[in-house]
Amino acid sequence: MAFVHQNRIDSVLSRLEALRPGAQLLVTDPWSIFYLTGFYAEMYERFSGVLLRAGSTPVIFDNALYPIDEYENAEVVVFSDTDDLCDVLMRSIDPTRPLGIDAQMRSGFLIPLQERGAAASYFLGSGAVAATRAIKDAREQELMRASSRINDAVMAQLPALVHAGVTEREVASQLLDLYAAQGCEGFSFAPIVSFGANAADPHHEPDATVLGDNQVVLFDIGGQYRGYCSDMTRTFFWGEPDAESSRIYDVVRAANEAAERMVRPGVRFCDIDRAARSVIEDAGYGPYFTHRLGHSIGLQDHEPGDVSLANEALVEPGMTFSIEPGIYLPGRTGVRIEDLVLVGEEGAEVLNSFTHEPTRIDR
Repeated sequence: MAFVHQNRIDSVLSRLEALRPGAQLLVTDPWSIFYLTGFYAEMYERFSGVLLRAGSTPVIFDNALYPIDEYENAEVVVFSDTDDLCDVLMRSIDPTRPLGIDAQMRSGFLIPLQERGAAASYFLGSGAVAATRAIKDAREQELMRASSRINDAVMAQLPALVHAGVTEREVASQLLDLYAAQGCEGFSFAPIVSFGANAADPHHEPDATVLGDNQVVLFDIGGQYRGYCSDMTRTFFWGEPDAESSRIYDVVRAANEAAERMVRPGVRFCDIDRAARSVIEDAGYGPYFTHRLGHSIGLQDHEPGDVSLANEALVEPGMTFSIEPGIYLPGRTGVRIEDLVLVGEEGAEVLNSFTHEPTRIDR
């Protein structure tokens, strides 16, 4: 017999009531469903959802192709491909109340509900789940620490994989085994391995590029441990770094550490971004820092919420997010230094212990 996480559902319903009094919420993001119920299935084109409403038992909608346990504290509605999905959902949705819609809900499921008047009105309601997921409980915090410790250990093994004549793809192909040896289920995202000018592309995919003399070597890696993700970037030097690569390394390191010093409850995310961005702008590289400072992380590598100039929300205890400034000089070189932070009552706990010191890895 399975159980939904009632405390998490209660938190979502409280936030939902503040967002839209008297509303109900249809959660369709598979990771949010897992967070609330412990049930995960990648449905592809099929539907899965959880209907939440104050004072009512949660309803889990599950396609019969994906077996699910009975629940002690939730109703499970099993349907098949031959059922009319609208009919199935409308037996549980209250037509007199507003219906919160998950940002991940496909229009092919939503529009028929709207056309048939399934609810009194519709609004984007997944923020209630996102805000709850953002605050990690004690168990989640320990898993985030453990996942990041593993990521530090894997990062420490990567310099030994780098040698003259190796390609990015050859290095990347060895990473999955390193994570498996540490007890991880797999990657939290596809690893980034970038040599030289490829490091100027923040999302470069490892290819047949061969390591050259006196180049930067950038690793952006993460594993998934007991469901929770890690994410870290370090930039190394193969051979003697050129003057500009060395300079931008120092600037990026200063930006990273300036931002991490700012992290504490009550600070705005936009001000943390500004702390790092100002360091880079003052050094004359502002146009070459081309992305937000960070993203939230937990069950997914990128969860709702970010560290950006556009986000004026306040940092709260229990949040976990990345601090990852970078400078990218197209066609030449790039540097990024990324850590994860866990917000405590007084300040930030940096979850990565791998050094920020500039490191040469040639032997």
